[in-house]
Amino acid sequence: MKEIKEEKDRRYYYTVEKEQEGLRLDQFLAAELTEHSRSYIQKLIKGGKVTVNEKAAKAGSRIQTDDRILLMVPPLKELEVLPENIPLDIIYEDEDVILINKPKDMVVHPCPGRYSGTLVNGLLAHCGDSLSGINGVLRPGIVHRIDKDTTGVLVVCKTDLAHRNLAEQLKEHSITRKYEAIVYNNIPEEEGIVDAPIGRNPADRKKMAVEYKNGKKAVTHYRVIDHLNHQFNHIECQLETGRTHQIRVHMASIGHPLLGDEIYGPKSGRKGLRGQCLHARILGFIHPRTGEYMEFEAPLPEYFRELLRKLRE
Repeated sequence: MKEIKEEKDRRYYYTVEKEQEGLRLDQFLAAELTEHSRSYIQKLIKGGKVTVNEKAAKAGSRIQTDDRILLMVPPLKELEVLPENIPLDIIYEDEDVILINKPKDMVVHPCPGRYSGTLVNGLLAHCGDSLSGINGVLRPGIVHRIDKDTTGVLVVCKTDLAHRNLAEQLKEHSITRKYEAIVYNNIPEEEGIVDAPIGRNPADRKKMAVEYKNGKKAVTHYRVIDHLNHQFNHIECQLETGRTHQIRVHMASIGHPLLGDEIYGPKSGRKGLRGQCLHARILGFIHPRTGEYMEFEAPLPEYFRELLRKLRE
């Protein structure tokens, strides 16, 4: 998918992949453009803002492999995102990129209902106008995300050159992304691979799920770091793809949900733990300007280390 910005409508171009064939048009677009609701997308289709192979289409139309889809989204009311003096744990910074160790309970970019206190607000104060504008006013510099309650290393782009280059590396799955997590139940094998497509949960669109019919390819490699007390295991997960909630969905699908994850795991988690116990430990990529491979590491946060100590007892 590529995006072209214009003064009026924002245009999104898609080519349907083989595994997406047979989906309803509105279902496909809602999965691709998650910031908009399915009902809003249906309204756009009805209003002639969507074409398939340069022809008008209906929301219930079934798409085919290699169909060319154009979606035109009218400009939303401009929102002012203000710089805020939020302390940032900066791992590395140069003229093109800035690497942040994101704390727990921090949203990466503004979204409906939350326009302050985000990482972007802090970045605007630190970087000023030196952030890539490719993702618009709400997500300047943001080329990938980690969940609000996931901690760890995140790269933000300061130039459009860096943004385009890193987006391509993400698309090609050439970026190194290693996470650490604490999961329920002992894993008998020392390592394994979950290769299962992920898509929107048809019963609850706010959740993701393993979806063999409508999901996108998703691959997670995992290995046990420590079996701890054998009721919980400390593991490393390396992403081959980067779907929404990928590690959380994949590990839950094989009977090992993340500790603290009340969406994909037990509702009654560990007392005092807010959100999933997941940390983005290592991020490696080819620098967009120098061509040099660089790798960055964020140490485990104190809450994670304390949990490990308690679960070894």
